[in-house]
Amino acid sequence: MTSLPAQPTIDDLGTPLALVSFCVVDLETTGGGLDDRVTEIGAVKVRGGEVLGEFQTLVNPKAHIPPLIAVLTGITNSMVADAPRLSAALPGFLEFSRGCVMVAHNAGFDMGFLKRACTEFGYAWPNPAVVDTVALARQALLRDEVRNHKLATLAQHFRAEVTPNHRALTDAQATVTVLHGLLERVGNLGVHTLEDLLEFTRRVSPQRRAKRTWAAGLPKSPGVYWFVADGRDLAGRATRQVLYVGKSRNLAARVRSYFTAAETRPRIDEMVRIATGVEHLECSTELEAEVLELRLIATHSPRYNRRSKFPERRVWLKLTREPFPRLSIVRQCLADGADYFGPFSRRSGAEAVQTALYDAFPIRQCTTRLSPRRVSGACVLGEMGKCLAPCELAVTPQQYGELIEQVRSSLTTDIRPVLNAAQSRLASLIRRQRFEDAAVVTARLSGFASSAVRHHRVASLAGCPQIVAAYRQVDDWHIHVIRYGRLAAAARARPGDVPQAIARSAVAVAEQVAPPVGPQSAATTEETERIAAWLERPGVRLIDIEGDWSWPLHIGLAEGDLARHALPDPLPSDRPQQAASGASKAV
Repeated sequence: MTSLPAQPTIDDLGTPLALVSFCVVDLETTGGGLDDRVTEIGAVKVRGGEVLGEFQTLVNPKAHIPPLIAVLTGITNSMVADAPRLSAALPGFLEFSRGCVMVAHNAGFDMGFLKRACTEFGYAWPNPAVVDTVALARQALLRDEVRNHKLATLAQHFRAEVTPNHRALTDAQATVTVLHGLLERVGNLGVHTLEDLLEFTRRVSPQRRAKRTWAAGLPKSPGVYWFVADGRDLAGRATRQVLYVGKSRNLAARVRSYFTAAETRPRIDEMVRIATGVEHLECSTELEAEVLELRLIATHSPRYNRRSKFPERRVWLKLTREPFPRLSIVRQCLADGADYFGPFSRRSGAEAVQTALYDAFPIRQCTTRLSPRRVSGACVLGEMGKCLAPCELAVTPQQYGELIEQVRSSLTTDIRPVLNAAQSRLASLIRRQRFEDAAVVTARLSGFASSAVRHHRVASLAGCPQIVAAYRQVDDWHIHVIRYGRLAAAARARPGDVPQAIARSAVAVAEQVAPPVGPQSAATTEETERIAAWLERPGVRLIDIEGDWSWPLHIGLAEGDLARHALPDPLPSDRPQQAASGASKAV
């Protein structure tokens, strides 16, 4: 753990403020709207407390200056009649401010006009760092020191030699004095570099900035990191709580960002405040870092990780094994010979697929254990024709089994029968212009199709005892050993290494993984999906494979397939155009 302050590196120190060139700018305009124009530009360039130069020019706005603005600034239409246009004045200002940090009082106003001008006249906006003296003053000055943060008030507070008068250069000169006074003030708060100053204006606390030394010794390579909080329990024993787990392709840069203005999430700000240190683990590849992050979150359930806290909370749709099988939603797969479909992160997702299958096939929906030789109590679904009523022995187990085979085929081989079965219902809904109900049906079918893809994506990897694959990234080969859908080993072959030899070494030290039960993988569904996404990337090469990694041809949907299979053709309606429009919305 990196909990003790370390000696800062050059990267941590940043750019000393004494070496930073500031361009303090002020604009006068015809107003504050997007259509208003610049009438004057004034700027002062300073470094280390010394004035390096000044820039001032009137600008012909090619628009009438409102009387109120003329009284406020003293700039009249006659004064700017012979002045250059902004298109001619802007290049000179951009050259004057080149390489500088821009400073302005209420910087958003001035920077907005300058950015729009660059866009309008085709000049590249240099995108400099910007310091707003209003924001800086609000952070650095106490409430009882100044009555407000207007430029005139601050200039008087810091005893500026010039008084702001709404003329660009004069106001810029006054802002220079304000800037120097504020820099002197924040210097006592530990702000000594440009990076410190920018973070200070964005409300990054000194306590948070001080913890950036935790990132000083981290590598610039893939890995996982976790923030911890050390404490003691009621018995006085030392305890450690994992607060947050993350991963990155560059550990040093990612962890450092938590102590800068780049991190704006309130809950993460709270987490950093109570953390006492950061730990890390370097990984060979980015995929290994992703997988390790998921495993650590599952192990520790960190309270500041919102996602993936409970990967074990998954449900499955089970096609039972009994004389008259039924669909059941269960929490785990068992070695009972039944068919399982899923997993689903929410029960509602499993229920939607279950309903889609009920709409397509008249299988029983009751939970009663039925006998193939004894009549049981019937339900209303049999009378409505939505169930074959095996409870009344209206069909034999063999006849009912043929229907179950169609259900099993839709789950394992071909989803098109489920889509085709919805045609008559959608036709009726469209005919009656019940487009919202049609949207519910099509959303259910779309969810079934996406669930089928997810099921086979996971199950296909779960059925492979071993896959060894490699992917070239820049000059390195990222090599992974996957066993039953679980990442068992990761390695990197660098320039000069023999990838095949590195792969053999990775296989030799890979984790031993027991075969899972049913279609579930030996890892969490999220981990297997991350692995599948990596394997499906263009350029991944299979070095070795045991098993059959494949999907059925008709288990997914190509673009437009849902409409082609589920919607009747032609659409039945008394008003064809309106019905077609509604059907489009539904799909």
